[in-house]
Amino acid sequence: MSTRRPNILLILNDDMGFSDLGCYGGEIETPNLDSLAAGGLRYSSFCNTARCCPSRASLLTGLNPHQADVGHMTLDFGVDGYLGDLDTSRPTIAEALKRGGYRTYMTGKWHVTRHCEPDGSKHNWPCQRGFDDFHGILNGCGNFFQPGTLTHGNEPAPVTNPDYYMTDDFTQEAVRQIREHARHHADRPFFQYLAHTAPHWPLHARGEDIAKYRGRFDAGWDELRAARLQRLSESGILPGGCALSERDPNVPRWEDEPDKAWQCRRMEVYAAQLDRMDQGIGQVLDALRETGQFDNTLIFFLSDNGGCAEELPQDMNFWLTKGLEEKICTLTTRSGREVRFGNRPDILPGGEESYSSYGTGWANLSNAPFRLYKHWVHEGGIATPLIVHWPQGLSARGEIRHQPGQLMDLMATCLDVAGIAPDFQHEGFSLLPTFSNLPGERETLCWEHEGNQAVRCGDWKLVRRYPNDWELFDLSKDRSETRDLAAAHPQRVAEMAAIHQQWAARCGVRPWEEILQIRKSLGR
Repeated sequence: MSTRRPNILLILNDDMGFSDLGCYGGEIETPNLDSLAAGGLRYSSFCNTARCCPSRASLLTGLNPHQADVGHMTLDFGVDGYLGDLDTSRPTIAEALKRGGYRTYMTGKWHVTRHCEPDGSKHNWPCQRGFDDFHGILNGCGNFFQPGTLTHGNEPAPVTNPDYYMTDDFTQEAVRQIREHARHHADRPFFQYLAHTAPHWPLHARGEDIAKYRGRFDAGWDELRAARLQRLSESGILPGGCALSERDPNVPRWEDEPDKAWQCRRMEVYAAQLDRMDQGIGQVLDALRETGQFDNTLIFFLSDNGGCAEELPQDMNFWLTKGLEEKICTLTTRSGREVRFGNRPDILPGGEESYSSYGTGWANLSNAPFRLYKHWVHEGGIATPLIVHWPQGLSARGEIRHQPGQLMDLMATCLDVAGIAPDFQHEGFSLLPTFSNLPGERETLCWEHEGNQAVRCGDWKLVRRYPNDWELFDLSKDRSETRDLAAAHPQRVAEMAAIHQQWAARCGVRPWEEILQIRKSLGR
């Protein structure tokens, strides 16, 4: 390991499935991320929390989401754990590293506070939570051509560039931060958090990137899911013999899909979004190399949740009554054309005149070979690629790590490599031993989101899709959660359910029925 404390670059993207990247078995071209994987590590069993806000809250604080007051989304339900605003009594990773002498930078999506208005409270904005420099959006997503809450520092940043595209903007700002750090603060290490919105809906991409993927997905989701599983098994990321989960019951067989051309276009745009993100990551890596900072920069890349099966509503009143107009969408394009919302074959996704998502069939592909999606805590919702790269600190090249981990472990790892002893509570375990393929310290992992619950102890995982019963899986033999063993192991189910109940009580998890009642009373 280097004697000089490393720079740390943490790249998080949005709504990407486990097997979308080229180096995780996907068809999408991600050469820059693939190069990081080839020069470092890929993790097979790292997990997020199944949803954007809770994942970001956990990553930033090293806590479970409910402990950080973002147990659901950025809505205030009036009870601890569900205030929709990051707990200000707990330090963020930026605040902790800054105390230890790091410069701190952020570009991209924040989404851990309900206070996003420029004339309102800024107590939980990035520059108030430890970042020296911030450029990005404060809310959960946005029109890629006209983002609603684009902010620089603490001030609104109106879009004036007629060729604006959000992913490119985030890339350019991250490059700026890297170069300015090298120019003005070369004597200090930096922490940079690059939080891309790609490939979160809406399906907006550059035309040249979309064209690159024309015909790439014509084989359809059934054949492509099987091919991804084969590549994952051949690479060693998943064990041989891992089964392909059943196609989602709401998705037809590809041969029965009536609108194949439109469906392929949806996935082509999604792929183009990821491709453009990877291109930008390449520019960030080039900036690190050109400033002499690449070799001693510890880089992490992961996703905030699994692929998203949400189908966007066509009803314009939905967007208006939810107060989302001008925050995450606009009703007209920059040239004054009407934006058309929803997912149907007469709305061609990709350009700014559309506002669509890629739907359940392709999310089923993104999460292959796993079950379910964002929102749920089966593997399709929580399994994320994790790439780790650090030339001066890692001797391994192109290796795979199967030790399980969770988002809060990233904060513990960053503090560990920075030599900072935390003087505050956190829930993470450093991944540093796993860099050398030693056993990890984390023995138990727990989740709860919208009543969906799970606990993993070793290779055993107990999971339930609200409001259904518990299911039990041996992940060493059945990572895809296809063979429920709950009936055969009632004692194990009871013991693991008790572990989850103790965790939930300790972390302030409320019964989902209670939150639903509060939500109903508040008209949300």
